[in-house]
Amino acid sequence: MVLTVLGTLSYLVVSHLIVQLIRVEGVSMYPTLADSGCYWLNRSAYLVGEPQRDDVVALKDPQDSTLEVKRIIATPGQSIYLKSGRVYVDGKLLHEPYLLDGTTTYACEKSVDEFFCVGKDKFFVLGDNRGISLDSRIFGAVPRKNILGKVIE
Repeated sequence: MVLTVLGTLSYLVVSHLIVQLIRVEGVSMYPTLADSGCYWLNRSAYLVGEPQRDDVVALKDPQDSTLEVKRIIATPGQSIYLKSGRVYVDGKLLHEPYLLDGTTTYACEKSVDEFFCVGKDKFFVLGDNRGISLDSRIFGAVPRKNILGKVIE
């Protein structure tokens, strides 16, 4: 009985505070992460430090609380400008070696350029497969409390 309780307690601590196995549903992070791929989520990654640009994170979608996996593009206080299919952070073109050649990033309407400011304790996230990703272009910057941890690629 005691071993069962200790085993269950250990599992809960590890899976909710240290690491957790997650499954990526969909191709919004292709080519970095595969559809139906299983990855480790480091739940303790941000206990001391804050999420950083380029981190691939699991988060709760602010609209419906579903699990999403996206890449952080901008951190609190930064600005994002989507112009002619390119991403600018704080006025500088974002270097994105993780994208397939020729990948463009448009606002919701391709004919419109869009400007975003990231508020306090919020993060702007995008999927790596920009043409089909539902991300901060749709649901806005993500509150820090919605970021669950860093995905181990």
